[in-house]
This record gives sequence, C-alpha cells and structure tokens, in this order.
Amino acid sequence: MNTRIFYAGLFCLLIGQMTLMAQTSLSLSQAIEKGLQNNYQIQIAEHDIEIASNNNDWGIAGKYPSITLNLSSSNTYTNRNDPSGFLTEQATLSNGITPSVNLNWILFDGYRVQLTKQQLEKVETLSQNSAKVTVENSIQDIILAYYNVLLQQQQLAVIDTVLRLSRDRVEYQEIRKEFGQAGTFDLLQSQNAYLDDSTNYLIQVTNYENAFRNLNLTMGEDDLSQRYELTDVLEFAPATYELANLQERMLANNYQLNNLFINRELAKINTQIQESRLKPTLSLNSGLSYGYSISNGSQKFINQPSTDINASSRTLNGNINLTAAYTLFDGNIRKINIQNAKVEEMISQLTIEDTKRMLRTQLNNTLATYNNQKQLVDVTKVNVENAHRNLNISEERFRGGLISSFDYRTVQLNYVNATQTLLNSIYNLKVTETELTRLIGGLVRK
Repeated sequence: MNTRIFYAGLFCLLIGQMTLMAQTSLSLSQAIEKGLQNNYQIQIAEHDIEIASNNNDWGIAGKYPSITLNLSSSNTYTNRNDPSGFLTEQATLSNGITPSVNLNWILFDGYRVQLTKQQLEKVETLSQNSAKVTVENSIQDIILAYYNVLLQQQQLAVIDTVLRLSRDRVEYQEIRKEFGQAGTFDLLQSQNAYLDDSTNYLIQVTNYENAFRNLNLTMGEDDLSQRYELTDVLEFAPATYELANLQERMLANNYQLNNLFINRELAKINTQIQESRLKPTLSLNSGLSYGYSISNGSQKFINQPSTDINASSRTLNGNINLTAAYTLFDGNIRKINIQNAKVEEMISQLTIEDTKRMLRTQLNNTLATYNNQKQLVDVTKVNVENAHRNLNISEERFRGGLISSFDYRTVQLNYVNATQTLLNSIYNLKVTETELTRLIGGLVRK
C-alpha cells in the first residue's frame, strides 16, 4: 500500500509540473510581431536608417552656398612725441567695429555634387536593406524558437503517455502480487521502468522550460519565465517547390544579394567622383562689409598750440569674384585614385558572382534536404502508426499474460522512439522550409 501511495504521489508531482504554465494564448504571427517590436538590433537599424535619411540631402552633397556673418572690432592707442618733425606730439585712442557677410558658392566641380547626392541615396537604400536583413534574421529565430517549444511540448506529451502506462503497469503488478500471480521480480521490473520514465519526464520538462525561455529571449521579453498557450501546431503540411522558380525569386529578392548590388552601384559612383576631380572648378565669392570707427585725442604741430581730436569715419566695401581653378599636377594622385576605384568596381562584381554561386548551391542543397525530409516524415508517420497499434495490442497481451514484461517494455520504448523521430522530422522540415523562405526573401515584415 505504501508503494502505491509513493508512486501516486510521484505521478502527481510530475503532472503538477504542467500546471506551472500560464495560459495566455500566443500565435506564431503574434510572437513575430512581439519580437520585432522588442528587438534592440532592429531598433538600432531603424536609427541607422534615420541617420542615412537625414544625410540624404542636397545641403550635405554641397549644392548650396555657404554664408557666414563676421563681426570684428579694432581698438588702437597712439602716443607720438617727435620734436624734430612737423607733428611734434600726438596722442590718439581709436575704436572701431566692422560687421561683414561673406558668400562662397561652388558653381561647378565636375558634377561631384550630383554624384554625391546619388551616393547618399544609395547609402540610404543600403541602410534600409540592412535593416531588412536584421528583421529577416529575427523572424527566422522566432519561428524556430516557437516551433521548438511545440516540439518539446509534444515530446513531453509522448513521455507523459508512456509514464501513465508505466504507472498502470506498476499498479497491475501490485494487484497480481497480492493474489500470488506475480513475484517480486516482476514488480521490481515495472517499478524500475516507471522510475526511468519519470526521469525522462523530468528531463523533458527541463527541455520544455528551456525552449520557452529561449522563445521569450527571441521575442525580447524581460520576464523569461513568461508562459503562453501556443495556438499554432507543429504539423506536416509541406508545399511543393520548383527549383527554377526558387532561383528566380532568390536572385530578385534575396536581401544579401540586393545589398551587394547596391555596393556595386556605390563603387561605380565612387569611380565617377574620382574622375570628376580631373575637371576644373568654378566658384563664386562675394562679401559686404561696413566699418565704423571713432578717434579721440590731441595733437600739436610745430610752433602751434595743441588741438583736440574728435572724429569718426564710416566705410562700406563690397566685392563679387569668380574663381576658376584647375590642378595641373598632383603627383598622379587623382589617376591612382581612379584606378583604385575601378578595381573596387571589379571586386564588387566578382563578389556578386561568387555570392550568386554560393546561394545557388545553398538553395539546391536546402531544396534537396527539404524533399528528402518530406519522404522521411511520410515513412516515420507509418512507423508511428504501426508502433501505436503494436503498443495497444501488447498492452492487452501483457494483461492476458501472453507476453513478458520485458517484451512489453520493448514495445513501449519503440513507440517512444518512433514518435520522437516523427516529431524531430517534422521540426527539421519546418527548419528547412524556413531556410528556403529566407533564401528567396520571403521572411518580410508585414
């Protein structure tokens, strides 16, 4: 009787682990949206876009003139004593102030302004695409974490089923022993099987809890212990893909490849900017200044009495000038820069071709893996169905005394292994399908 109470208490303790879960519903789309809102890397990427957008301005490109306002003051004191000269004595204090406005405008610089503006536009587009890559990676992580929770949850349910069967087996052997139909050996075998299943259950509970914590982490939750009732299911619903169609979509929509295309355009613009330095420049410079000064003091001429000085002066100056400049020789620096820029263009094109080759190979391998995994899921589904029927038949035969406890335990383990294999196969299929979607640029923020 004490043995029954012990195993019943242990069973209740194990099942009680499931009651720790909160029942807030969460779909896959909700998990993705929550993760995108809380992801710090996405927030950083969005600020990078904001910076690139602010820089994408004609003023940054140098289209507009620069106007400066200056204000200067002058203070002069003069004390002169020269008996041999015509002006024998002079003491003067002068104070003046001069405000001025200057304008500097580059009228022509080899079209560098227009090219720089194009460069800034490409940089903004590149920032937007880089943010999409960050979003894409975040969505992929959330999808895999979400389905991993479902995988661990269903594996836990399978072990729970076997655990219940093991408990019933212990109770059955205890009853048989009371009536002298089973010995201590049979009871100990059933108890050991129950303890093994209990251990596996506790380990799987830990895996399940860790999977939930990882899901909360990918969603950016501060409370990693938060639990949800996941409304999506881990199911076998594969689609059929054609390689030619996937390759076409990948070349058009893959964000990694699109970023390389933009880098190639940037390299081309940089070459044009370096070539523009071979052209002359024309600039407009103009200014307007106003001066006002006051002089106070005294002066004395030879054989004349001293006289006081109290005078003021005003001046107004204006200028407008055109300056043309052309560099005759700079040690071939400009030509070297042009050559280097052209090499950078070649490198960017080679990088694109190399990445295309790598992506095609990756797409082919992923699609082949996906098709093989579909067949594996079909096979394991049949295996699970057979294992489940065999388990039901074996339970009846065990209770009827037609098979031993060892045979019955073997059937139980076969059912667990077959079911776990099926669940892992479906999860791996989801992983591969998500990777296919990422390669063709399908993981987008809606």
